Amino acid sequence: MEVKRIRALRGPNLWSHHTAIEAVVHCTPAECELSPRQNFGMRLRSRFPQILPLAPTGHDDTVPLAHVLEVAALCLQAQAGCPVTFSRTTPTVEPGVYQVVVEYSEEAVGRLALELAQQLCRAALEDTPFDLAAALGQLRELDEDVRLGPSTGSIADAATARSIPYRRMTSGSMIQFGWGSKQRRIQAAEMDVTSAISESIAQDKELTKKLLASAGVPVPLGREITSAEAAWAAAGEIGLPVVIKPKSGNQGKGVTVNITTHEQLLKAYAAAAEYDSEILVERFLPGNDFRLLVVGNKLVAAARRDPPTVVGDGEHTVRQLVDQVNQDPRRGTGHSTSLTRIRFDDIAQACLAGQGLSADSVPARGRRVALRHNANLSTGGTATDVTDDVHPEVAHRAIIAAKMVGLDICGVDMVCDSILQPLEETGGGVVEVNAAPGLRMHLSPSYGKGRPVGEAIISTMFPEGENGRIPLVAVTGTNGKTTTVRLIAHLLTQNNLRVGMTSTDGVYIDGERIDTGDCSGPKSARSVLQHPDVDAAVLETARGGMLREGLAFDRCDVAVVTNVGSGDHLGLNFITTVEDLAVLKRVIVQNISDQGTAVLNATDPIVAAMASQCRSGLVTYFALDRHNPVMATHLAQGKRAVYVEDGHLVAAEGKVQHRLPLAAVPLTLGGTIGFQVENVMASVGAAWALGLDWALIRQGLANFDNDANNAQGRFNLFRYRGATVIADYGHNPDAMLALVQAVGAMPAQRRSVVISGAGDRRDEDIREQTRILGDAFDQIVLFEDACQRGRADGEVLALLRAGLTEAKRTRDVHEIRGEFLAIDTAMDRLGEGDLCLILVDQVEEAIAHITARIARDGA
Repeated sequence: MEVKRIRALRGPNLWSHHTAIEAVVHCTPAECELSPRQNFGMRLRSRFPQILPLAPTGHDDTVPLAHVLEVAALCLQAQAGCPVTFSRTTPTVEPGVYQVVVEYSEEAVGRLALELAQQLCRAALEDTPFDLAAALGQLRELDEDVRLGPSTGSIADAATARSIPYRRMTSGSMIQFGWGSKQRRIQAAEMDVTSAISESIAQDKELTKKLLASAGVPVPLGREITSAEAAWAAAGEIGLPVVIKPKSGNQGKGVTVNITTHEQLLKAYAAAAEYDSEILVERFLPGNDFRLLVVGNKLVAAARRDPPTVVGDGEHTVRQLVDQVNQDPRRGTGHSTSLTRIRFDDIAQACLAGQGLSADSVPARGRRVALRHNANLSTGGTATDVTDDVHPEVAHRAIIAAKMVGLDICGVDMVCDSILQPLEETGGGVVEVNAAPGLRMHLSPSYGKGRPVGEAIISTMFPEGENGRIPLVAVTGTNGKTTTVRLIAHLLTQNNLRVGMTSTDGVYIDGERIDTGDCSGPKSARSVLQHPDVDAAVLETARGGMLREGLAFDRCDVAVVTNVGSGDHLGLNFITTVEDLAVLKRVIVQNISDQGTAVLNATDPIVAAMASQCRSGLVTYFALDRHNPVMATHLAQGKRAVYVEDGHLVAAEGKVQHRLPLAAVPLTLGGTIGFQVENVMASVGAAWALGLDWALIRQGLANFDNDANNAQGRFNLFRYRGATVIADYGHNPDAMLALVQAVGAMPAQRRSVVISGAGDRRDEDIREQTRILGDAFDQIVLFEDACQRGRADGEVLALLRAGLTEAKRTRDVHEIRGEFLAIDTAMDRLGEGDLCLILVDQVEEAIAHITARIARDGA
């Protein structure tokens, strides 16, 4: 077995809505027929007893090794604790070659699981050992390392529950919620609206105390020092016991509390100096350590934090008791678990010494032994939820503290005997204010119930009824995609929306092109959805990007499918038939929102059938002829449809009709260009689905001209010495048929065409193009593309010539090396009343060349 290609499908895809790893797997004939019940199956299950039953694919109860790989990769992830359920193995048209698809929750974990599954399969085949425990340990360790921690994960989970899309911006905890102008961002538990100044204030503990004191919030006395001697002097002035901590810091790092002796102070100063050169000495406040969480000027959770402690049994040493406590599966080394393992360091040793103990002491049964003076969870402490016990005055003080510092998410640390009474009555105070506070003590406290703090943060960023989404239109098909995308985007701009658009000729933000080239894939779509100046997105969604990576979005508001034809890269990536292509193209229809609309071409049976895949059931059909059976049935049911009648474009729903004269739509040349009329109908259907006002739709159609600025390479018209020159990027047989029909409706003395062929198309598709054109044009200029896409020099020209031999007419044929020379050859021969169709390859450069020639020679 050999795995030839691995892809990460990072969004909804051909196989499922799940993120997944897709692999192309080659198996030998013997590996295609393995018995799960005989020796191989027994060896496999002995190495991995938890593997799911294998599903025989043939009549002889055998399975291919590729299927074993699939099931093993899924089950390894599941056994490691990953929430995965979907996998699939599909044979391709090539014997012994399979596509294996396995869901993942974290891409790196999915890739490792596939690699380990290969090792398992080899071990079962060759009867060699496989260390299952080590494999699962690798997966768990990697998963813990790359997945979101509990704090950030709770916010992401809350967003998912509200249908708010999110995307990790880094491998860490920075997340974008929502799209475009509706987006918000967080870094761990810190919002994008929190200023750097507020964060700096929170880091400066002395400044924080001054601000809080000025607002009447109780804080402990203290001052800043720069040496151990000064610290001891300050402790004498303040009065023992004291607390020593770094001026800047978090998570309790370098903090020592309840210092009563000079020796303790020296050790505490040294510990604090490891984190900052500026040290604070504060009056120690006796009592319990509480953390109050304030989100958006509301108290949402509170917990009492207790230092890490072990209880003696009269038999085991302190070190052994700590080891026992650390066996709790809730305890880990980082922040991904609800509790952290207790650490045995100098601070723990000093804390034990203060109790007259050492690591090797055996405490009496029932004696509680503290390992820290402070109660941070990051050093092994525990948390007890006390949210319901917080006195209103205490909550008010916490909120004031957060406001004074300027934090939208704030962890307020208080020390007092009880939070059932105001701080003034208990002699307590606020000892620290934290930006980006940890949330796990509130989500999964050691004792008491967890609090929905992730939901509180999301509710603060996105008020009820908002989900961070902008209108999103996805457009796919074989022909007409780019023009349709451009026209929909243009219509939306009439409503003063800043539109982000992707297409085969670039990425556009509010009319400005920010990237060039073929940008119809998920990477470009993500750049649009990430841009803060985008109020609506219109995304050309080509087959290549869907196959490589899936969709860049979880769902769209409108899915437009223009058509599905045989010339759209058939034979690549195991897409060999029009039916295969349709299954791929319908992915955008399958991922429409619950209230979204599918806009489908009723004259294309494969496209019309996609209506059954639309989860909302809302479908707008379009066709030139309203009497088309699909259209007629749809209209009879009172549903939305767009068609042409008496020179008007008609949008009908029940008894309501909106009529737009095609004479007022320049793109269609008064309705004479049939494929442009279809593009307009699709665009109108999309704008209608988004609720755009009909006056704005009419306005947009009227001021969208068919020139190189609005629709570059899409039937761009030029006048040259009394002749008509048309530049178009048509590159498949269906496009040729549509162009021949459009050109045939235009008067001309003599017709010529300039054409090449894309080398990555099937031989029959290249030949079919010139066979179609040969019967419609008097002169044909063949040229070879700048890039042959894997073909040998002259190979494409030979196929184009072969297609011409099948045409019924005899014509004038020229073969040219070079696109611009071919264009010049055709334009040199133009006379008054002639027509020349130039099928451009390098769209932008070719149109610039045509424009320059016209400017030089005169129109």
